Amino acid sequence: MDTFCIIIDNKMISSSQIKAARALLNISATKLSELCGIGQATLKRYELQVGIPQANVSTLLKIKTHLESQGIEFTGDPLKNPGVVLHLDKQSIHDE
Repeated sequence: MDTFCIIIDNKMISSSQIKAARALLNISATKLSELCGIGQATLKRYELQVGIPQANVSTLLKIKTHLESQGIEFTGDPLKNPGVVLHLDKQSIHDE
């Protein structure tokens, strides 16, 4: 059963938050899609959307979980004041 938004811990994530998180971590869309085990075209499609991507919940959960494991914290309302914070002390190390 697919739905078209993500609600995790009562928080959704927006396409701008995904892009901002990638920028803070200095990883490409290609690398993030590989690390999350999702298609590159899928990630790019999500990032092209405005606001909360119309997406498969399990796919967005993979993205959100991976970014959080790298020290990203999603803050604010994803539609009104989306934010992203990078906690350097919480980053996990992985081979690039």
